[in-house]
Amino acid sequence: MYAEPNRWTPGSVKTPCGLQILCYNADTLRKNLFHIGLPVIGDVLRRNVHLVCGLAIWASVGLPASLDAQTAASRVTHVVRSGDTLSAIARRYGVSVAAVKEWNGLQGNGIRAGQRLAVYTSRPAAGASRIATRRAARAAAQVRALREAQEPRFKLDETGTLVPDLRAEAAIIYNPETGQVLWEENAQDQRSIASITKVMTAAVFLENNPDLSQQVVIQRGDVYRASTTYLRSGYKVTIDDLLHLLLIASDNAAARALARTSPHGAQGFIARMNEKAKELGLTSTTYTDPSGLFATNVSSAYDMARLITYVSGDARIAGVMQKQSYTAAAGRRKIEIRSTNHLVREGEVDVTAGKTGFISKAGYCLATLLRLPQSGQQVAVVVLGAKSNAGRFLETKHLFNWLLTKTNELFGGTPVEAAAPASK
Repeated sequence: MYAEPNRWTPGSVKTPCGLQILCYNADTLRKNLFHIGLPVIGDVLRRNVHLVCGLAIWASVGLPASLDAQTAASRVTHVVRSGDTLSAIARRYGVSVAAVKEWNGLQGNGIRAGQRLAVYTSRPAAGASRIATRRAARAAAQVRALREAQEPRFKLDETGTLVPDLRAEAAIIYNPETGQVLWEENAQDQRSIASITKVMTAAVFLENNPDLSQQVVIQRGDVYRASTTYLRSGYKVTIDDLLHLLLIASDNAAARALARTSPHGAQGFIARMNEKAKELGLTSTTYTDPSGLFATNVSSAYDMARLITYVSGDARIAGVMQKQSYTAAAGRRKIEIRSTNHLVREGEVDVTAGKTGFISKAGYCLATLLRLPQSGQQVAVVVLGAKSNAGRFLETKHLFNWLLTKTNELFGGTPVEAAAPASK
């Protein structure tokens, strides 16, 4: 619909202010407007010509200043209490008494208890102010927590040895060559592991040596409430791209698609994940879905250190985990992804395998296999239940740096220079 002055054509609506309103039918399928008119709209306009004229005049000359102020400000309903005066109410909201009178149609200064007055003010409402204050407090707390997490923390163990003082819920440093636990805290506790689950998803899917160039059509069930995904229903992607999405971007829909298209089927795939865990001796590990979205995917830091060591022997998995970024293809669409593992992206330590995980029940988790400089010795470092995204990487770096000072004692080598602290 548009208004055109001083012109009359058949089927249009003539208004008292000299505007003529033409009705058009919108063909949304062809995104075209054609001039045949809509009778219903025409009838409505004829019954409201005065309103239309008023709107047209306001649009041309502007709204009154008081209405502009109302539009720009927030509306507050003030319930008059005993002893309230117009002056006190106006001061409270930072407006004039005259404005309060105008907004509420008051002639004198008399108001009564219980009366509701509309007030338009640029000041935030009390509730909004409290919300903003809470948000600011949370942001400040996060900044303080990050600064604190950047500093390694130590304590004396029962033998008087200086060891890491863990901020996360559980962690371990594990020697994959000997199976020796070099340091641990709560490493046998069973906890939710979130998307570290996807390490087993990849291992089970690749058991049957699938054709990585085979294409898979993404279904609605794959993406439904997937939380983190780059995929959409109907996308056609290769199995190789799904593996990259799974292990680099922690894509939940990719995990579901791989399980669904495996020889086991979706439910059989989960059963096979649990069988595989038993075969590997992961006694604290149980899976209930292939993505890690369910809090009932549980394991221990010790089990995950052993699992990340096991999958590092498969170049198809380890090679993907070491990539900082990747471009997948869904037909003509390009899907650009970056690793969720900041240690891989920063490149300050040699990561031979690793996987992140997070849901609220699990906290921030990271399982990594790192290579020591000079000696080339590999160690698995697993951190579960860190308080923040940055915290899990910082905690891992602190543990790794502490280990570097113990190489002579633990590996019979010479201590080497510690790695640089992780950035945000």
